[in-house]
Amino acid sequence: MLTAREIISLEHVGLQYNENRPVFQNVSYNIFTGDFYFLTGQSGAGKTSLLKILYRAVNPSFGRVKVFGYDVSSINRADLPIFRQHIGLTFQDCRLIEDLSIVENVALSMHISGSQYKKSCVYARELLDWVGLGDYLDSYPDILSDGQKQRVSIARAVIKRPALLLADEPTGNLDDDNALRLIALFEELHRMGTTIILATHNSQLIETFSYPRLILKNGTLFVGNVNKKRNAV
Repeated sequence: MLTAREIISLEHVGLQYNENRPVFQNVSYNIFTGDFYFLTGQSGAGKTSLLKILYRAVNPSFGRVKVFGYDVSSINRADLPIFRQHIGLTFQDCRLIEDLSIVENVALSMHISGSQYKKSCVYARELLDWVGLGDYLDSYPDILSDGQKQRVSIARAVIKRPALLLADEPTGNLDDDNALRLIALFEELHRMGTTIILATHNSQLIETFSYPRLILKNGTLFVGNVNKKRNAV
């Protein structure tokens, strides 16, 4: 059973797509409100798959996963939008809506949640300016580079100040300056109480910021030590 501060509970969780080779198995760990973790591991270790389980895009093959107190496997498809209301998601493939402008893409999730459209657009413009895209507000995704699309995706994920942010390689297409700028944005959310799990293979990023690591290796989850050395952003 979740305690008052636990936001995620993993109990002997396993995932396999075929009978002979599990992606990971027997993963057990609790994540508390306000935690910030780097999720690391080699390509194919299961980082993206674990994030997908947490927002119920994939069901675990074994074990129990609770998020916000809900057993994710028991949530039916009709209730998924309600479950995901307080989760911010960034994907490697960005998944922007091509028929909407950049500012409309970012404002949409906030507007769907009940905010006035004009208010949503004001926040969207501020966030896009923060991530260095203030000159592209009325542009459409097809003219953006992969790195620019990634920044739009991140702005969209954080605009509602979600209780939980699941970020899958959010800095993968960014240069060092923009990567640090976006981590600073995540840190600001973290200070306001957002729980963050950031999947990355960027060792420089991990060494720069003093957050603990969840390490997927050989099908098992390990907890890494906190790096005590921190460079200023």
